[in-house]
Formats: sequence, C-alpha cells, structure tokens
Amino acid sequence: MIVYGGSALLGAASVLHLLPPDNIRDWLALAARIANILFLGLVALTTITRLAPIMKSQGIETRVSALLGTFLSIVLAFLPKAELGPVWSAVSSTLVLGGTSLCIVVLRWLGRSFSIQAEARRLVTEGPYRIVRHPLYLCEGIALVGVTLQVLSPLAVLIAIVIVMIQCRRMINEERIMRRAFPEYAAYRTTTPFLIPTCRNWPIGRGQAPAQAIDPHA
Repeated sequence: MIVYGGSALLGAASVLHLLPPDNIRDWLALAARIANILFLGLVALTTITRLAPIMKSQGIETRVSALLGTFLSIVLAFLPKAELGPVWSAVSSTLVLGGTSLCIVVLRWLGRSFSIQAEARRLVTEGPYRIVRHPLYLCEGIALVGVTLQVLSPLAVLIAIVIVMIQCRRMINEERIMRRAFPEYAAYRTTTPFLIPTCRNWPIGRGQAPAQAIDPHA
C-alpha cells in the first residue's frame, strides 16, 4: 500500500512537468501518466479493502516470484530514455495508455479478490476473466512493452524478458493455489484460455450462446 500509494503521489507531482502538451505525442504521454497514477492509486486502495485470504501458498519461491514480478519493472523507470522518433514515441505512449487503462478495468472486476502473493480469496470468472484466466497479467504485459520502448536498450530488453518469465511463474503458482481452494476451478480452466484470448471466449460470439458461467461468489 505504501509503495503504490507513494508512487501515485510522486506521479501526480510529476504531471506538472508535462503541462502544457504541445502535440499529440505530449497528449498521449500525459494521458499515459494519468492512467498510471489512477492504476497505482487503485492498487493501494484495493489492498486496504480486499478480502482475507482463505488459502495461501507455501514456500519462499512463490513469495520471491510475487515480489520480483511486482516491483522489478520499477528498474525500467531509472534507465535513460531512448531517442525515439515521433512515431515510435506515440506508439510507446499508446501501449502504456492502453495497457494501463485495461489494467484499471480488470482490477475493478477483480475487486476485493486482488492479491500480490499467490493467495485465494474469491473465484472471479466473469468480465475480463471470462476471456482469459489471467487478464491483469496480459494488460500489464502490453504496458510493459510500451515502457520498454521508452528506454529501449539491451539491458531494458533483458529486464523485460526476466519480468515476463517471473510473471509466468506467478501465474502458475496462482493456478496451483486456486485449484486447491476452489474445486470448480478445474471446469473454469477447461473453458477459458490461459493468457491469449480466443474468439469463442469473447462476450459476444459469432451467434453462439454464451457458455455457462461459474458463480463468482462460490
């Protein structure tokens, strides 16, 4: 809560340096910064109001993976900015804006079930979780690509690859604890992709009736 709340406040203070925007690139950068502030603040607020876990993962590996996956991306913020042209600069800001905005939507659906460590609170299978089992990681990955472009270098790419590998491990750890906590999770896994969406899992299919959803309050 302290890390995310403090980061949101620091980000809000830095918005003044982006004013007034002179062109579309500046507008995109400003919008991306505001979206990031809102997401950080929402994470801090959700941490306070979340439900108590009904089951927690065991072992040091799950805890280390969760912490590294959560905070390692901060290192990218301290790398020197790359000299991007106007097109790539706009692409980078668009990816950050889009990914972060989607993260806000997913986090609102996840609500009080939010967790950094691999813990089970409540099974959520509706909204974005009807499309893929790990939508928050997918959206964070989109934003990560945008941030990596802003500091593009061999070191930045290496850090991004390490982050992706750690996040994959986190997803595996979370699936293990969800299977133990919720027997109905097995059925959810068979109908919902892991990370990459498919056409049949979108809310509006090609004339097909939606699949039977699992009760998110089970």
